[in-house]
Amino acid sequence: MARDVTTARDGAAGRPGKAARHAHLCTGLGFVRPGPVESAASVSNACGRTPETMVDDAVVPTVEHRRPLPGTSPTGATGATQVAHPDIADALTTLIERALDLLQADTAAVLLTDPSGRSLVASAARGITGEVQQGVRIPIGRGFAGTVAAQRRVIAVEHVDSGTVLNPLLRHAGIRSLLGAPLMVDGEVIGVLHVGSLTTRRFRDVDHEMLQLIADRAALAIQAELTRAQRNAAAVLQNWMVPEQPTPVPDLDVAARYVAGDQLGIVGGDWYDVLEMPSGRVLMVVGDVLGHGLRAAQTMTQLRTVLRTHALTVDDPARLVDQLDRYARTYHPGIMATVWCAVLSPDDGRLEMSSAGHPVPLLALPGRAPDVVAVPPDLPVGVTMPGATRRVTSVEFPAGALICAYSDGLVERRGLDPDVGLDNLTLALRDATSADGAHGREVPSVETICAEIMATVVGGTPVGDDIALLVARRRP
Repeated sequence: MARDVTTARDGAAGRPGKAARHAHLCTGLGFVRPGPVESAASVSNACGRTPETMVDDAVVPTVEHRRPLPGTSPTGATGATQVAHPDIADALTTLIERALDLLQADTAAVLLTDPSGRSLVASAARGITGEVQQGVRIPIGRGFAGTVAAQRRVIAVEHVDSGTVLNPLLRHAGIRSLLGAPLMVDGEVIGVLHVGSLTTRRFRDVDHEMLQLIADRAALAIQAELTRAQRNAAAVLQNWMVPEQPTPVPDLDVAARYVAGDQLGIVGGDWYDVLEMPSGRVLMVVGDVLGHGLRAAQTMTQLRTVLRTHALTVDDPARLVDQLDRYARTYHPGIMATVWCAVLSPDDGRLEMSSAGHPVPLLALPGRAPDVVAVPPDLPVGVTMPGATRRVTSVEFPAGALICAYSDGLVERRGLDPDVGLDNLTLALRDATSADGAHGREVPSVETICAEIMATVVGGTPVGDDIALLVARRRP
């Protein structure tokens, strides 16, 4: 039996009024200090409510419910809250304990949405053995918690059975009645908080009101902690996802740069790679996964690994990109990435390139100014079109030749035409690679070229998008 929060009529004589009861609710949550209630307006304002919208439960019978002794669970075991996320343990534990205390409940649990947004995963619980340890997962729209998330409202179940709950652990815990509320931030459901009673209990309207208020206040804190944890995780990933220096390979001097577009410096979806293939050829890659933050970074690492794996047996750049595209569309539908993939054959001095919608590279041949290589942009990885094929562009790459590949963050700025950005990069590369013997200037190293490009094109301006830059020159 499920019901929404409803507003009842004013209470009967002798019962506390709305303001007093709401003051008690807010005091328990820590939003106002305990003390005499001066007016309904003062209390409601402290909680962000008006007297007209407060819930009065006078017409609902009051039922007293025994609470377990402190430090014990309803079953008599140690009542420690089990938490699946150490990074947000404090926020989850506080939420569980507050809900148990203010709702006079026997059990409590928090389930948070998984990255796909399609399921809820048990993240904290007390009084429900195995809820967290077994990684309980509930599809949104199914079961009790899934229904609370799907309908985005407080729901009560007076009689728990297999028809009202999906998770058997709730029945095994002896729960007879449940009350659940969605955890929402900016209109999005991030999880569900529910409390349970070991005796049949009709939750009152004020219980509905209280649980939703607890959930609303806690959701913001949990979201903040989750965001901080994700940023910390992304920062750790950044240390190994993008190497400080490309892998040394024969016949090439290589330098690279990576700058995160996130204001806090958190790695995103751009990457570069250089490696020697079993065939003796050299693979060079610059890629850009659509999106920012941890999700884009995770996708990027998978794509880079898949490309490296296929490079063990495939040395054609178009086929490599095609294999990467098949992987993305099969196992990660919905993602999109641009990729520049090049294979150098030292034996014949040819550089073969294929582009999956990626910005064109710049080529500087010995004694000549750098210029754009007209690599046709085929479909990005993850995008399909009937009859589409991938093409290969082959150019001479003799000793002393230099290739510069990059992601779009280097040449695209808000308010700046991309063509102007490309012109700026071309000029910067020309200035960085010029060697004038008359002035006694030696041929600059690839590290110096990278540094001068970044100084000229980026300077001290904060970047709004990730930047990956790869410069490779064939040794004489």
